[in-house]
Amino acid sequence: MANDSAKSEASAQQEGDAGGHRSSNKTLCGERENQTISKRQRKKLLKQQKWEDERELRKQKRKERKQQRRGGGETQNARKRLRRDLMPSSLRLVVDCSFDNLMLVKDIQKLHRQVQRCYAENRRALHPVQFYLTSLGGQLKQCLDEKDKGWVNWKDITIKTEHYSEVVAQEELVYLTSDSPNVLEELEHKKAYVIGGLVDHNHHKGITFERAKELGIEHAQLPLSNFVKMNSRKVLAVNHVFEIILAYMEKSSWREAFFTVLPQRKGAVAVSEDKTSIVRTEEENSYSDPETPDQTE
Repeated sequence: MANDSAKSEASAQQEGDAGGHRSSNKTLCGERENQTISKRQRKKLLKQQKWEDERELRKQKRKERKQQRRGGGETQNARKRLRRDLMPSSLRLVVDCSFDNLMLVKDIQKLHRQVQRCYAENRRALHPVQFYLTSLGGQLKQCLDEKDKGWVNWKDITIKTEHYSEVVAQEELVYLTSDSPNVLEELEHKKAYVIGGLVDHNHHKGITFERAKELGIEHAQLPLSNFVKMNSRKVLAVNHVFEIILAYMEKSSWREAFFTVLPQRKGAVAVSEDKTSIVRTEEENSYSDPETPDQTE
């Protein structure tokens, strides 16, 4: 009997110890759970407090953004006013795109970039010309459609699929070609000056000159040799010819127009009045063309 009683007491003690251990574990788990919840609540409260503290800062930022939008609107209006204050010229510049079949795809892409440059420069010019793009079709049109879908919305440009001879009267046409023996001294605003849209690589020398003679239209070269000595041929990219015309209309000086536009890679130096070369000034040598398009005929 005594042994049975001792065994019962020992068993009861073990159960009590086990129950106390389980109770302790439950308490510990509960404390941990309460601690996790408290941390979340604390984060939530801190976040809410931060939101309240930054209320004035957010209000100030909204005010600043509103003022910036107003300022941007004023700038845009100023640009519109500036655009209205421009003095468009009656002079016409025509890019002849009838050489599409003579160029590889990579050359068409270069011509596309040159035409883009012409359009952008004319939009920014103080005396924008009447810009014509003629004989547009084939590879060039496909390139425009694929890489510059916004071209259909271009403003202040006349785009034709017809040849320039069908768009402008023959007596008003002057083809600008470096092979012409005639030197252009002044621009006539009643004339339409044609630039050959051909990336050349010297594969088709004299082709624009021959085309002009075949059509019986006037032709001339820019007075480059009178003011500039170059290391390379006098053949310039489409956009360079276009920009030189725009610069001449603004500055009324061929010399200034050439050295404003010609890229450094052409190695151009000024020619003095006695036709000897002189070193270009630092100001003249500061021009750097962001893109150096291939020359055209």
